[in-house]
Order: sequence, then C-alpha cells, then structure tokens
Amino acid sequence: MKNLICCLVILLLTSCHSVLLTNLIASSGDVLYFDNFSDPSSGWRQASDISGKMDYEQDQYNISISIPHYDLWAVSNEEYKDVRVEVDATPLMGTESIRFGLICRYENKDNFYFFVITGDGYYTIGKVADGIPTLMGQEMMSYSPAVIKWNTQNHLRFDCSGSTLTGYANSQSVASVDDTDFSKGDAGLIAGSFEQADVDVVFDNFVVYKP
Repeated sequence: MKNLICCLVILLLTSCHSVLLTNLIASSGDVLYFDNFSDPSSGWRQASDISGKMDYEQDQYNISISIPHYDLWAVSNEEYKDVRVEVDATPLMGTESIRFGLICRYENKDNFYFFVITGDGYYTIGKVADGIPTLMGQEMMSYSPAVIKWNTQNHLRFDCSGSTLTGYANSQSVASVDDTDFSKGDAGLIAGSFEQADVDVVFDNFVVYKP
C-alpha cells in the first residue's frame, strides 16, 4: 500500500503544472526555463499579419511591428509563481520610437505585468489589467543611464517575487513597485511602437530562474 501511495504521489507531481513544481522542487537560483531560440519548434508563437511579425530568426526570436501605437508579445507557454526573468534584447529598427522588454505573471492577454525600456534610454514597470495598460509608480517613463541607447544589446531582468516587481537594465536596478493583482502566470517578451512604426527587436538567451 505504501508503494502504491508513493507511486500515486509521483504521478501527481509529474502531471502538475510548473507552478506546483516550482514551489515544491526548485531552489533559489535554479533555472526553471531556458531558450536560446536555436530550435524553431520550441513553442514560441510564430505569426505574421498587417500589424507585424513574431518568429524565430537566425537563432534569435524576432518581434517586428508595422503600425504605430501597437504592442506584440509572446510567452513561454509555462506557468510560474515567483520568478526572475532575464533576456538579451537588441533593437534593429525604430530605435527612438520603440519599447521592448519582459513579461511576468501573464494570466491572459488582458492581465499581466511588464517591464520595458525604450531605444533612447527610458524605462517603466506597468501592468495590463482587464485589458487596460497602466504605468506603476510613475506617471511617465523615466530616464536611466543604465539603459544603453540606440541599436545596442541590453541585458534585461524582471523580478516578480511576492508582491514586489523589480526591473533591471544591464545589472542595475532601475525600478521597483509593489502590487498584488496577479500572483502567478506565464513569462515572456514584449515590444511596442510609439508614434512611428517599423519596430524590429531580436531577443536571445531567455531565462526564467526561481528568485
């Protein structure tokens, strides 16, 4: 009977979603997910229409946007609770009129947190709640010298731990806010345009850690 119970527990754990596995198995600093986008079948969204494109490209993941005031995002198709998400991101076009970054606790397209920087050195943490995007802790995006401007790679990090959300640019903490609306969800990538279109960003080395 004891062996049967053990087998049932193992079966239950292996069938549970990664939120449960994260809480029960992973230790701080463990890698929960990694993708260098060298395999086009790893599960990230591949789509193209009049608004833009999301696809694998030369061992990276590309998000391009063809219309103004528009955002596109893609997620890892996993579920997490507390996470530290990191990525290398490089804008190729639309350098001034562009935002790009990371997503955490993505419940659906209408509910998630984001941390983004712009091509000219600004940053913000925000959320989409019931489909309405808002900035958190600031009325407008703020400038930081930690953000490397123009068409240069930035290493971005977004910690979503408990109620605290912290954004990093090139290993420097630039923003931190507290919010309790979302406690778990997917993690991913986001890019958007302002007044001008022709946004083009490539992402590489996407990693999700347990904080």
